[in-house]
Formats: sequence, C-alpha cells, structure tokens
Amino acid sequence: MAPEVDAADELSTTTCPLDCPDACKLVVTVKNDQVVKIDGADDEAHTGGYICGKVRKYADHVYSDLRLQTPLLRSGAKGSGQFSPVSWDEAYAKIVDRIRFDRDRYGAESILPLCYGGSNGKLTQDALDARFFFRLGASRLDRTVCAAPSGAAYQALYGKMLGVSCMDYDDSAMIVVWGNNPHASGVHQVPHIQNAQQQGSKVVVIDPRKTPLASRADLHLPIYPGTDLVVALAMIRWLHQHGFSDGDFIQQHTSGFDQLLDRADEWTVSRAASVARVPESSLEQLFRLYGESDPAVIRCGWGPERNRNGGSATAAILAIPAVANKFKRSGGFTMSNSGAWKLNQASVIQATPPPTRRINMNLIGETLLRANDPPVSTLFVYNCNPVATLPEQNKVIDGLQRESLFTIVFDQVMTDTAMYADIILPATTFLEHNDLRNGYGNTRMGQVMPVIGKIGQSKTNHEVFAELIDRLDLSEPGDLIDVTELSEALLGETMHAQLSQTGELAAAAGPRPVQMKDVFPATPSGKIELFPASLAESSKAGLYRYIADASSSNEYPLALISPALRETVNSSLGYLIDKPAVATMHPTDAGARGIVDGQTVRVFNASGEVFVGIEVGDSVAPGVICLPKGLWMRHTQNNRTSNALAPDTLSDIGAGACFNDTRVEVATTPLNLS
Repeated sequence: MAPEVDAADELSTTTCPLDCPDACKLVVTVKNDQVVKIDGADDEAHTGGYICGKVRKYADHVYSDLRLQTPLLRSGAKGSGQFSPVSWDEAYAKIVDRIRFDRDRYGAESILPLCYGGSNGKLTQDALDARFFFRLGASRLDRTVCAAPSGAAYQALYGKMLGVSCMDYDDSAMIVVWGNNPHASGVHQVPHIQNAQQQGSKVVVIDPRKTPLASRADLHLPIYPGTDLVVALAMIRWLHQHGFSDGDFIQQHTSGFDQLLDRADEWTVSRAASVARVPESSLEQLFRLYGESDPAVIRCGWGPERNRNGGSATAAILAIPAVANKFKRSGGFTMSNSGAWKLNQASVIQATPPPTRRINMNLIGETLLRANDPPVSTLFVYNCNPVATLPEQNKVIDGLQRESLFTIVFDQVMTDTAMYADIILPATTFLEHNDLRNGYGNTRMGQVMPVIGKIGQSKTNHEVFAELIDRLDLSEPGDLIDVTELSEALLGETMHAQLSQTGELAAAAGPRPVQMKDVFPATPSGKIELFPASLAESSKAGLYRYIADASSSNEYPLALISPALRETVNSSLGYLIDKPAVATMHPTDAGARGIVDGQTVRVFNASGEVFVGIEVGDSVAPGVICLPKGLWMRHTQNNRTSNALAPDTLSDIGAGACFNDTRVEVATTPLNLS
C-alpha cells in the first residue's frame, strides 16, 4: 500500500494509458520515490480534473503483494505456482535457446505472440515487439477479442470519421446510449448526459441490464442479448416510413441506402419487438423520440458487437444518424475517435509483416490443443491475461498445461495465466516508463512519463524486445531503440517537438468537431457507405441479415452476459477486488428454479461450470443472467469465471468474440466447495 500524503510531496504529470476513451491527464504525488496520490489535472477540459476510482487507487497495484520483481523459472508442475528466481541473463538465455530450438525444429511459425494492448500506448505495443516477431517470422495474431467487428463496420461506413465529443452531449435534445455503461467505462460522459437531461433532453438506454444510467433514463429498453441488429433495422424502416429519413442528404452524402432499406424492410416493429423481447410501444417511443429530436446523438458501445450478429448490428446502428441526417450540428454518433490520429507506426516497427499464418486470439484454447502443422511450441504472452479474458477458459487452461508448450509470460503481477508459465518476466507499470497514449473518445494525445523508479528488476517492453532482437541476431543498421527516437519517428519532427514542449497534443480537427461540417467520411467515395461492399463480401450470412440464436434451447435457456463494472473494465486490476463474485438473475427466473437470494448456484453449459453466489433482483431482464467481466479465478468457488462458459464462435464480421452468445442453465447446489 502507498504511504500517506504530507506537505513535502512532489508533483509529476503524466497520462493514463488504461483501457478507456479518455487518456486522462494525471497529476501524481510522489514522496521518496513512492506514489502517495493520483489525481486528475485541473487544466484538462475534457475530464474536468477528476478521474475514475480505478486509477485513483492505482498505487495499490504498483505496490501489490502480487507484483513481480524478478524473473522466475518454473520449478513445479504447470499451474502449481512453484517458481524460483533467476537473473535476467538466465531468463534471456532460456528464452533464446527455446526459440532457436523451435525455429530449427518446426520453423518460426511454431512461435506465437499473444497480446492485447488495450492498456498500452504506442511505444509499448506494436513497436519493438512487432519488430521482433515480424523479423523472427513468427505466426501472427489476429487481436479480435474486442472492437474488431465494430472497427470493421466503422471503417467501412465512415472511414473512422470523428464522432461527437461528449462535451457536446450537453446540447443534445436526445441521447441514446446503446450497449454502453459510461459509469463503468467512460465516466467523463456521465455529467454531460446528466446536464443534458436536466435541461430537458430525453435519455434512452438500450441494455439488458438496468445500469445506473438506465435507472434514471426516460426510457430503458432491456433487449435480449444478440438482437441489437433487428432493433436497428426496425428503426431504420420506421424512420423512413414515417417521413424522418432525409432524402436530399441521403442522395448527396450516402451510397447504398436502397440496399440497406431492402434488408430493413422485413423488420416491422412487431417482429423486432418479439425477437428483442421488449414491448412494441417501447420501440415506437424510441423511434419517434429520435425522429423528432434535433440534435440527437447515439452513443454506441461495444456491447452490440459481442454476438454472432455483431458486425452487422454495429453497422446498422451507425447507419441510423445518416438515414435521419442528424449531422451538421452537435449530433450524430459517438463510438471511437481513434481515427483522429494518423501515426507512422511502420517507422517504429521497422519490419515488414511476414507472410505467416494468422491465428485468431479467440481460438487460442482450440489452437493450443490442436495438432497443428506446425504446432504452437512457444507462446509469448504479454500485455494480456488470456486465462481471464478469452473464451472457452477450460480449453485455454488445458492448452497452457500441455507439457510440450513453452510459455513465457511478461507481466506486472502474478496473473492467472502466469501460473502456467515456464518463464515469467517482470514488467513495469505506466508510472515507471515512457509511452504515448491517445484517447479514442477524447481527442488528446499525452506523454506517459515515469514518475517513480522501476519496481524491483522490472523492465519495459521496449527494453526486453530490444534485447531479444539483439540476442537472436535480428538487429539491422538504422534500428531505432531510444524512446525519444521512436517517438519522433512515430509523430514526425513537428508534432514531436510540440509534444516535448507541452506534454500533449490536440487533434487537428479540434476537441469538438461537427460531422459533415468540420469532418467528413474518409471512405474511398468520400460518402457514408450504408451498404459497403467490403462488409457484404465478408459477412457470414450477408450484411444486415439476422442470424437466429441457434444455441438457445430448453437445456440452456438463459443468456449470460459479462459486462464491465467500475472496478473491472478489463481483467488488469480485477485481482484487487477482495469480495467473491456474485451473479445476478431476475426474480422470475430464480423463482422458476427454486433459487433464493444469497444461495450458491451452479451456472453451467456444455463448456463448463461456475459455482458462485447469486443475487436475485430486477437489475437484469428476464431470461438473462449477469456475471461481471474481468474476474480472476480466485473470485469464484471453483476457480472458473464466465469465460469458462463463453463459446469460441466468431461474429459475422471481423471474427470477433461472441461473449453475449453464451447460453446457460442455473441450478442450486448442495456442494461444499470450500
């Protein structure tokens, strides 16, 4: 734990790189090279000087008892947690010897990097790490566990045109929050939504859960998981039929409207309401409110993408403001503003992607268990905790226990995945290294600066991968290693000089761009592509074609969702939660199964089972059970999480994860698992 604050403390400024839209500017109080307080910077307009509780308490993570401080070599069985300290030189030698052995025996494709840098910046992922694996010729990882379907849809329709700033929500007449819980995963949106509501704006929340925002919304639509597509298509059909589509705007600024309308035409309000399990009147209320409100904004979260219809669902949601022309004023949509930055990542990588096989990270369990040609023989895990985050958790664990697999885990703490490693390397936190981080909601880029010395023998990503490049004779003349050189190459001389002076950069479009006035579609046609050929060709069932819920059955009739909470947007800090996990189900479903509040229940399907306490309440819709995202194995009574129940099926577009397609049954259990 961090020490107490006193008057002699020093203040340092840095940027938060954690998985969030905002890239908050932070003020860190340090005494005797220890963090004593973390707060928001008062001069940051977007964040208003306040930060989320996760980052405010981040020192608990920096000084955690589970913090790794030296390289470790496995000394017991995989998963036993038995390790012995070794020097960095010994660790490097073990890794290099194994990689050379596997490269000679099976070829470099037998080596697989497993990473997902949601909480990393531009210098700690897809930099020297990519240089190392590209030059090595390793298998390539498709990082599709999050945002792949949405990203594909966003890119195809708008070319990642910038969306609405959350500061413009104050002036909206209507706000639709669709599959997003900003109290957990974008807290700086909340006051703007509340301000708008106080001024008379109508707020609609579309979510199977009664989130804090849904509890205070003018309308809450608890649609059944996986049905976002049909609701969006029914909305498009209704808006057009009732005179709320803008023919002139559609003609001038879009393409593919007739094809979109053809796909929407089969989704009447009645049919969509039946599939989504909500009243027709509620859908019509949403549609009319949106059609009549100006300006109106849709905040599309990541929830709609996490099912078999995810790509088409997100595309249909993003098409709505174009159909009704909610642009040219402070309305439209918000999703990700990562497109604000055009960075030269290739100049940092300095290597060409090899023509090697691609492996989808959602299929890691299946991949590690399958007799591939070549098999994955060395797995290098960094910026990622796959046991806690990937679907089919039991397959992932079984794969990691394979004796012929050599697993390297490079992390900050002893994660659930690290327990199965052969070599563990200690990593720095963002308070101990340099990085660059841009927001994907806030259009700000900030420097991540070390405010304390490295804990123990921890090292930065670029230190470790630079050393491995050198030891495996993969260095080339002109390689950039120094973080200052890497930053300048990434940004260019002018922006780098500005960043060095001010510590931050603002996007060229400004903090509050207006769509179709200040910013425009970056598609090949320059128009909003409502029926993009790229999505039509890649979609499994055809773009905007609803795929029915084939997994729902009498055997597993409940939909399991695993949303983010304030403490667990991802798994990174989940271990700091002391309380056991609790699942939530509706009183109707509990009563039908003889389940009462506070019992231990068995949540199960063909993939696995989770023993967990139950809370009975109306915060989830009937037919839905909720078990939070980001849990670690220690949080349940049988050391399994919702990921043990999640299928490794893939979304229609983007090959994304289908967590919300998990179907389960719940039963009481007399077992004493203590």
